[in-house]
Amino acid sequence: MANDREVLRLVWEGKIPICFQADPAEVVGLQPPEPFYLMVPRLSYLPLVTDKVRKHFVRFISNEQQEGDIWFDCNGTPLKWHYPIGVLFDLTMGDEEPNLPWTVTIHFGNLPGEFVFKCPTKEIVEAHFMSCLKEADHLKHRGQIVSAMQKKDHTQLWLGIVNDKFDQFWAVNRRLMESHGDQDTFKYIPVRCYNELLHF
Repeated sequence: MANDREVLRLVWEGKIPICFQADPAEVVGLQPPEPFYLMVPRLSYLPLVTDKVRKHFVRFISNEQQEGDIWFDCNGTPLKWHYPIGVLFDLTMGDEEPNLPWTVTIHFGNLPGEFVFKCPTKEIVEAHFMSCLKEADHLKHRGQIVSAMQKKDHTQLWLGIVNDKFDQFWAVNRRLMESHGDQDTFKYIPVRCYNELLHF
């Protein structure tokens, strides 16, 4: 794995410039808000940047909608919060040449529940991330690595994602990438496939 460190770092450092805009139907007042630009890690999740985006637009939204369920779309397609941002970008771009920055619209209500799960807290995102990690570990190591980790290891992995800290994340994640015990190889190689045609 040491030979792959440069490749791992390049993948980790992949970022997408995003232009967040408010839904014009939700904006109150005569002056529309300026777009909000962020450079976001491909490995992150939309709920991890929601607070920053919400703070920029909330004063332009009616009081009744300010506490509504926040969700995002790209060209009318609702974006699933439990997909990594890089996956969402790739799915919405398809075979097209990427037009950067990626334009994403924030909504403060009318959550399309048939397409997007409600995401009330960052803790839900963390639980989803850890669940995916456990699934992958079960396939690779029969679940032995994650179950042997302490809570602080789980926290370090998650905070590495949240804070975009490569070394913090990989100090723990490397255990999941190596063979262990009597295994010279992995039992199975976990692969997650995403399909934009499926609702969930």
